[in-house]
Amino acid sequence: MSDNSQQLSEKISVPFPKEHSASVKGDIKINLAVVAGIVRLAAQRVKGVHSVGGGFVEGIAEMFSKKDSERGVKVTENENGNYDIEVKVNLLFGAELVKVGEDIQQTIAESVLQMTRKHVDRIDVIIDGVRTETSDAGTKSAS
Repeated sequence: MSDNSQQLSEKISVPFPKEHSASVKGDIKINLAVVAGIVRLAAQRVKGVHSVGGGFVEGIAEMFSKKDSERGVKVTENENGNYDIEVKVNLLFGAELVKVGEDIQQTIAESVLQMTRKHVDRIDVIIDGVRTETSDAGTKSAS
């Protein structure tokens, strides 16, 4: 190594990022579409849920107006800064509808709190239809 390159390398300093501290100020904002995606995925994990979203006709209309993560889900932030949620679901035929609805509420509330650190004040579950496991949006549904 020449003297010039050795002197140059000694003068170069690379800044390292500071560790995160409580003194860092600023807002962290979570888009409501992100929360809607959390709601949709949480509801789909519940046993007895066939799909999240409305009936066939509503599904066609939403297909052109909303992102995949928002279909069948409405999220608003209330005056307390917490979320109010409405989720439309189709359940599997034979499922205990009220129990599955309660499980959906519990799963959504836990998932949203865990991922956003914000509470959910209200979760309205709207059961839009009952379907068999093999049925899709246009066949064998009892809406």
